[in-house]
Parts: sequence; C-alpha cells; structure tokens
Amino acid sequence: MATPHIKAEKGDFANVVLMPGDPNRAKRIAEKYLKDIKLVNDVRGMLAYTGYTENGFRLSVMASGMGHPSIGIYSHELYTEFDVDTIIRVGTCGSYQPYINLKDILVCMTSSTDSNWTAQHDLHGTYSAFADFQLLKAAEQALIDLDLPHHVGGIFSADVFYDWDNTTWQKWAKMNIMGVEMESYALYTNAAIYRKRALTMLTVTDNFNNNEHLTADERQNGLGFMIRAAIRTAEKFAKEKR
Repeated sequence: MATPHIKAEKGDFANVVLMPGDPNRAKRIAEKYLKDIKLVNDVRGMLAYTGYTENGFRLSVMASGMGHPSIGIYSHELYTEFDVDTIIRVGTCGSYQPYINLKDILVCMTSSTDSNWTAQHDLHGTYSAFADFQLLKAAEQALIDLDLPHHVGGIFSADVFYDWDNTTWQKWAKMNIMGVEMESYALYTNAAIYRKRALTMLTVTDNFNNNEHLTADERQNGLGFMIRAAIRTAEKFAKEKR
C-alpha cells in the first residue's frame, strides 16, 4: 500500500535499500550497477528503483533528500510499510581529521548530533545512535577486500549546514569525531526503535583542516568505489536472488 511519500506497493522494494541523498545519484546508481531496474517511486522527485546486482541479488536504491526530517520520513516508511529491514546510507561528508583525505571512505559506527530528534521519545538522558554491527563488519571487510582507503569511527550529524560559529567543527574534532554529515542520527534512531539494520558509508568531499574540496562534478560522480563496497555489503543481507 502506498504511503503519503512513497507510491510503491508491497513487494516493490527489496529488503535491502541503498540510500543516497540525491535523487539523481540514486538514478545513476541504479542504471550503472543494477540490471532489469524498475522505477518504484517518483513522488516529490524522490526517485527509487529496484533491480538486480551483477551477482543476481535483488536490491533497491532510493534517495533520502537532505537532513534528519527527510531521511526520517523515508526510513520510517520503508521500515514500517514496505518490509525493508536494512538501509545502507551512501553519502558524502566533510572530514574533521587531518589524517582523513579527500575520497577516503568513512564507515560510521556511531552518530552524534546537535538535533532534537530524540525528544519525541521522551528519554531521560542522551541517546547514543549506533550502526548495526554485522553491517559495519561486512562493510569494513568489503573495503579491505577492495583495498580502499577507509576509516571506522564516529560521525557528527548536524542540523545546520551554514554554521554561524566557525569553531564548532574543532570542538567535535577534539572528541575524535571523523567528520560531518546531516542524516545518520535519524536513520540510526529509526533503525533502533523498529529493530532494523542501518549503516552509513560516506565518501569525503571536503576537509576542514586544509580547506580542500572536490569539485561539483567529482561530488556527483566520484563515489563509485564506495558504491561497489556498499553493494558487496548489501548482497550479504539480501533475501532474494534469482
């Protein structure tokens, strides 16, 4: 049954979904890495496709949009209405650490935040959002097998992109946080409350220490190594194979 934000029907999604932020990136991933793809959602331009990997595993790709509210909506509906049990976010980030280079891949074990996301759960404390360990372990092994430069650790999921305080990142860097993005905390929290799996894998596009940046074209098209590792990871958790 369709939801307010996804027009697909039961069975249209595979149990594992790769989730980039950008709808155009979702389209490119589906067209380049999957076979026999089917468009299963285009509501609000948030494109979703289901197809088969080179090894025959059924896999879906869907855009999340930007920020906690957007990925919070889509992950909630996928987990609760479409029998999805695993979401792997594949995105980009800025690095806070001098030893992390442009195009390195981050595997996010935990997510810290300045968001008020968990206020809805009325917790008497600070919730620590975390990835699924089996997913994380499989992702790291895929990156090792592909001999790709990567780092495993904590990420900061911000609600603010243009921060008035230009020293905020330095404070998180001192806490050994690898870098910053804007979605993982909501994703990990939704996965926890619905007893599902989630993991964030990120390609570094900016470095706060030396002010290096990838170009817009490199950001859009330079994630191929991470996507291959994410697909290898996804295949280990896919329930359908033709």
